[in-house]
Amino acid sequence: MKKSFKSGFVTIIGRPNVGKSTLMNHLIGQKIAITSRKAQTTRNRIQTVYTGEKGQIIFLDTPGINRAKNKLGDYMLTAAERTLNEVDLILWLVEPTTYIGGGEQYILDKLKSVKTPVFLVINKTDAFSEEEILKAITAYKDQGKFAEIIPVSALKGSNTDDLVDTIFDYLPEGPMYYDEDTITDQPERQIVAELIREKALRLLDQEIPHGIAVVVERMKDRKKGDIVDIDAVIVCERDSHKPIIIGKNGAMIREIGSRARKEMENLLDMKVNLKLWVKVRKDWRDSDILLKNYGYDKKDLL
Repeated sequence: MKKSFKSGFVTIIGRPNVGKSTLMNHLIGQKIAITSRKAQTTRNRIQTVYTGEKGQIIFLDTPGINRAKNKLGDYMLTAAERTLNEVDLILWLVEPTTYIGGGEQYILDKLKSVKTPVFLVINKTDAFSEEEILKAITAYKDQGKFAEIIPVSALKGSNTDDLVDTIFDYLPEGPMYYDEDTITDQPERQIVAELIREKALRLLDQEIPHGIAVVVERMKDRKKGDIVDIDAVIVCERDSHKPIIIGKNGAMIREIGSRARKEMENLLDMKVNLKLWVKVRKDWRDSDILLKNYGYDKKDLL
């Protein structure tokens, strides 16, 4: 008898910095979503594909759910919340703590009106004792209706196989939406831009990265096909930020470019000639036109 093939869409939600992108990257076995310890690392919904013997899971990594402070924040909140009723399953990532703060309460309120099954995924178990994890489970389990409560470590990969198996228990029989070799629907240009932004996030001071966008203006393979030329612009909000991003004698922008180029070459499997510039676009996070130009268009979320 032929085994049934299951498939479905699973969204990963949570406050900023709980490890959503790290978990998704681990589950599909390749880095697609960028990671950092700073808020607003993920700004768009990022779709990746896991294909195994049991079936296919399409994961949606969403921006951290937080109250919006500007139009970019409003876009990110819409991107995260709109997925909740459009998927087969929700994975809500939290940390192993008994303190359920305002951010978690906000998500709990949103989940009360959702009919989609919710897994409470307690992440970062590698950094906490078993007793602390059990206390966290006790604190959360009465706060909402969870189909499953599963502790994992996205960083170490602990218990993630069990998470995948349990996801398949809840998915319906369905088609293979993507070829088995597909791991993401993200265009290469978008991944390249995000890799540059990730390096800026990790290298720059706390207040600057929130005001950064990256636009890839040119990405073209050379005739022999062994080198790709990439021209990209790092956009910042303030005149005072530009010299910091460039650094003394260009040291900072060279380091951002060097780190990004290494990962691009692994991604594209070819040599990369990367050129970076910095431009100031004041208050772009509150400009509908600039948000759209930089890839944050609410119409794309409909």
